[in-house]
Amino acid sequence: MSEQIAITLPDGSVRYEPAGVTARAVAEALGSRLARAAVAARVNGAVWDLDRPMHGDTTLEIITQDDPAALEVLRHSAAHVLATAVRQLFPEANIGFGPAIQDGFYYDFEVPRPFTPEDLQAIERKMREVIEADHRFVREEVERDEAQQRFRDDPLKLERLEEFGEGEVISVYTSGPFVDLCRGPHLTSTGRLSHFKLLHAAGAYWRGDSRRQMLQRIYGTAWFNKSDLDTYLHQLEEAERRDHRVLGKQLDLFSVQEDVGPGMILWHPRGAIVQYELRRFIEDELLRREYELVYTPHVTREDLFIRSGHLPLYEDQQFPAMGAAGGEAETVRYRVKPMNCPMHAVIYASRQRSYRDLPVRLAEVANVYRNELSGTLHGLLRVRMLTMDDAHIFCREDQIEEEIFDMLDLTELVLRTFGFEYRIDLATRPVKKIGGDAAWEVAERALQAALDRRKVTYGIDEGGGAFYGPKIDIKLRDAIGREWQGTTIQLDYQMPQRLGLEYAGSDNKPHQPVMIHRAIYGTLERFVGCLIEHFAGAFPVWLAPEQVRVVPITDGQAEAACTVHRRCRDAGIRSSVDDRNETLNYRVRDAELMKVPYMAVVGQREVEQGTIALRARGAKKKQEIVPVDEFVERAREIIRSRALTVWPER
Repeated sequence: MSEQIAITLPDGSVRYEPAGVTARAVAEALGSRLARAAVAARVNGAVWDLDRPMHGDTTLEIITQDDPAALEVLRHSAAHVLATAVRQLFPEANIGFGPAIQDGFYYDFEVPRPFTPEDLQAIERKMREVIEADHRFVREEVERDEAQQRFRDDPLKLERLEEFGEGEVISVYTSGPFVDLCRGPHLTSTGRLSHFKLLHAAGAYWRGDSRRQMLQRIYGTAWFNKSDLDTYLHQLEEAERRDHRVLGKQLDLFSVQEDVGPGMILWHPRGAIVQYELRRFIEDELLRREYELVYTPHVTREDLFIRSGHLPLYEDQQFPAMGAAGGEAETVRYRVKPMNCPMHAVIYASRQRSYRDLPVRLAEVANVYRNELSGTLHGLLRVRMLTMDDAHIFCREDQIEEEIFDMLDLTELVLRTFGFEYRIDLATRPVKKIGGDAAWEVAERALQAALDRRKVTYGIDEGGGAFYGPKIDIKLRDAIGREWQGTTIQLDYQMPQRLGLEYAGSDNKPHQPVMIHRAIYGTLERFVGCLIEHFAGAFPVWLAPEQVRVVPITDGQAEAACTVHRRCRDAGIRSSVDDRNETLNYRVRDAELMKVPYMAVVGQREVEQGTIALRARGAKKKQEIVPVDEFVERAREIIRSRALTVWPER
């Protein structure tokens, strides 16, 4: 008799099957409906192919398309179908990597020239032929020598093979004419892929290293049903319409110019107003919550970043060190700051602190500088000069929970003001970290306890913490369902120790405070980029750079229009007059393109009656005749309350 293995199913029941049985065979035994729906299997917690043999006692869960892991299997398989098609159309292409990613997949190829839109169309047609052929995905485990022989003509794969450790499993997948070095898992065959679309191609350095060769990366998306694919493609179209780079130029908010350098944002007057309002909003709230505002230099001695632990762990993202002018020792080097925390710690340490003084909350809306790779820069979303609404709280351990609660309250207030839904992750210790595991355990437990007592739902981001401590990350969900990194709250036991921070306890002995790093917006650049796309450029009235545009119909009403403008301005409303020698329709259309919340049209009737013909952005009525004083008071209330609507329903 063949050896029997015990297979424990999700409901706790146990089946006994011959060793070498596959998950597909078990699914078929459990029912034909489950077998048809099966995409992959979870074996002892790991995702496997349905046809991979099982040896030894195991837990087994059949993965259907309702399981989040199923989409990753589908998309990884789509990447292999893509590579199969490219190899058939471009036989000399060297093959890189082809993983599943959020909402899709990509594959990297080394080819003599970039792929054109016509190439992508041809590749997509060839992919459909590969799908029609319904090639099985066949997994094999091979020895290193055999793998090197199989991929002797694929230098990128041979390089990857050199990185396998002694005894590490080397698996190879074959699907029709295509063979790949791959961990898997995959669908049972190419024919199970139906609903996909290639999106675009872009350059990508091999292994993400700018010193290596440039490859061509093809991006695509794949879904289990057509409606999901159509919804996603519509979302992409909507995202393109909302692109903050396009709207930023149209609305004259910001620019990036070669004379200054990539990743350095130039805020134009209209964009500066948006940033000003965001700063004022957060700083007013911080002062109400007993934070103290500080300002620190943009450059500091390198030694401070060595003592804080940022160097060498963060050196790749810092700009090179610079020497000081005459009068200082040649060994003294300076760094442009990539973050504010060491200098806030120095301010804390500038005088003696008592346990009665804690918590000390230091806040600064500050520019910091990070030397991001040029290929990763993207409008406002990835920049080299960042404006952070940064704060650092120095507190006792017994104060951690109350401080975390206050930060979550502030986050809730801010995000609800903009109409954002959000979710929370607890990010735990990364591989590259400072400090021992014992301190990390304490910090992680403290954050988890605060979230649990707050009774919020949160996920776990294993290894996603900062190098000095675990963190709470809040992901915003915008108007079209995309997620953005928002608030971050980081608990740090390491920096206070490294920088020798102390306070005098009730026992008159020195104690080490805990340091909490937090940013509510994250960075103002990324947050403004998010807001532009969330609102499609149509900011709420309080945030709009131009809140009212007064438009006289003819020159005869120009003086009255200026009177309305001055009345708005005196009430604290940002107003302008458009009395250009253009048609009324042209000027109204221009205000609409600039997404101005209110257009106050002044004709002869309005002059005589002391009214305006009000056109409110997005209102159901084309216009409404409103007395000037009434409009001003209503607009002031909309601005004061930071309402999301331009005009409240009556």
